[in-house]
Amino acid sequence: MQLRGDSRPGWERRRRAPKRKRSIGRWLLVWTGVIGVWGLVALGGLVAYYAYDLPDVARIAAADRAPSVTLLAADGSVLANYGELYGEAIDVGDLPPQVPQAVIAVEDRRFYDHGGVDVFGLGRAMLANIQAGRIVQGGSTITQQLAKNLFLKPDRTLRRKVRELLLALWLERKFTKDQILTLYLNRVYFGAGTYGVDAASRRYFGKPAKDLTLYEGAVLAGLLKAPSRYNPTRNLGAAEGRAQLVLQAMVETGFIGESEAIAALTKKTRLAAVAGSGTRYFADWILNEVRSYVGYSDRDLIVQTTLDLPLQSAAQEEVRKALEEEGASREAGQAAMVVMDPDGSVRAMVGGRDYGESQFNRATQALRQPGSAFKLFVYLASFENGLYPDRRFVDAPISVGRWTPRNYSDRYYGEVTMREAFARSLNSVAVRVSQAAGPGAVADAARRLGVTSDLDLQPSLALGTSEVSLLELTTAYAVFANRGFGVWPHGIKEIRDSSGRVVYRRVSSGAGQLVRARQVDQMNDLLRATVEWGTGKGAKFEWPAAGKTGTSQSFRDAWFVGFTSSMIAGVWVGNDDGTPMKGVTGGGLPAKLWGRVMRRALQGKEPEPLPIDNIAQARGPEPSGGTFITRILGELTGSSAERPSAAEPARVEPVERRRFFGRDD
Repeated sequence: MQLRGDSRPGWERRRRAPKRKRSIGRWLLVWTGVIGVWGLVALGGLVAYYAYDLPDVARIAAADRAPSVTLLAADGSVLANYGELYGEAIDVGDLPPQVPQAVIAVEDRRFYDHGGVDVFGLGRAMLANIQAGRIVQGGSTITQQLAKNLFLKPDRTLRRKVRELLLALWLERKFTKDQILTLYLNRVYFGAGTYGVDAASRRYFGKPAKDLTLYEGAVLAGLLKAPSRYNPTRNLGAAEGRAQLVLQAMVETGFIGESEAIAALTKKTRLAAVAGSGTRYFADWILNEVRSYVGYSDRDLIVQTTLDLPLQSAAQEEVRKALEEEGASREAGQAAMVVMDPDGSVRAMVGGRDYGESQFNRATQALRQPGSAFKLFVYLASFENGLYPDRRFVDAPISVGRWTPRNYSDRYYGEVTMREAFARSLNSVAVRVSQAAGPGAVADAARRLGVTSDLDLQPSLALGTSEVSLLELTTAYAVFANRGFGVWPHGIKEIRDSSGRVVYRRVSSGAGQLVRARQVDQMNDLLRATVEWGTGKGAKFEWPAAGKTGTSQSFRDAWFVGFTSSMIAGVWVGNDDGTPMKGVTGGGLPAKLWGRVMRRALQGKEPEPLPIDNIAQARGPEPSGGTFITRILGELTGSSAERPSAAEPARVEPVERRRFFGRDD
């Protein structure tokens, strides 16, 4: 039977059909080969294109990084790390076996089986990502990660991925598996500025990597996926959960048994003591000091500081409580505090209520009006020109040109001693004393004791209208706790490089004697009276103390600066934008905060007397001093200022005290 339209015999048609099939197969084979050849050519061109400017792999051992600075507290605890922190290079064979095993189990289980690129791992990751509908797994091997960390930027591009594959193949050809793992563990980032397993071990656990336990190794291995998210010092719960997954992976790969994983989770570990964010105000200040001492350094530096961590924690806690409990209702939004030893060693520094919210250090960077706390320099200048605590004159209204300062609530107390005027913070007397001594002499006294801010030589200088920082004002008061010897505020004891060589060591603590012993006794007499029965009595606690309150106009700033025989502290309270507070004075919140911190700082120690050598003699006039300034003061006041009086006791009658206390300037 024939098909319509085809007259050829059937046998002929059956013979020609296979011939056409063979022609199509031959055609497909040829073109497949051609396309394959051109594909290989294109692939070779692509590889050549991306490989022509590969990094210099000969520099694999070099660590191109910025030098690091590690700050230590007085007890050796780590305060902060700046820059990239690398530990000692350590061979994988010197690590406890569970450390590299943990890394392999969670990062690259077939590490010892592939040649740098794990095809099975890539396929498994792709399948998991497709099933999840998002990226949940990565297929990069440890070798690829090393190539990326050593030579490439972390950008997500085809060019970077191709170069990563090429470098991984080169690393596998050049080094053994153990060498690659050693390089990886010494260079990979573990968070908190640490690179390498040894640096991470010291940062998180306070020990070298060779002493890591199974659980600690699991914690570090868990960091590699997301160093910030699983940082145990920031999110301990997330770090522990991730470590549990790592231990489970180690069980699945046969590195450890299930009982070992359970035992590791039961024991866990303690993190190394690392200061909280509150110490960052101090740490930032110290970092600037390091640069001024040693300049730029290309070496890692270790800085031993003076910070007392328990005292720092106490100061932070009390500042927070004061702002939350009283500050909120009185519209006081910020506070700062500096605590130092008589030699100027800064033991605690609180630069604000929350470093996370604001890194501006109100203890060192803010310039604010000190109010009556500046009267320290006014009275010192007058004592150095012959006046003395028992000298009497009239507290009454006064005008200097067109300026008419007033006492709080326009209250005036008539004839008073200088001690009483200082303790009660009477403005009219301070202005008279300043005019007699001269604003220049007052400013000179301030600069000599450590005030470096600009001072406006106007009559209002006597009442603290020129702005100063809390640190420099506290330093000035420290001179009187240090028996007249000047101090330099400092927080650095020693600076060493990573090899242990000392590059700086503090050998001097002051600037010599700045105030004579007689004037030290005179000022300490006044400062003690302020705390005993004056505006600063809110600072009283078990130890003898001395200090001065200060409040700027409209309650914008409130201060208390004072000392005991062994410690000095300054407190400022206010708002960053200068918004007035609701009646907060230096004798209120700042004085009470000062007393609470000092009580905690000196708890358990036997109270010691203030550094006053001869208070009885200091209260009276010098045999040959004071004639000129006494005469000028008498002319200014029209009072009995030239008439010496009997020594007045350090206290006044209770009724007299009750009618004064309020705002102190």
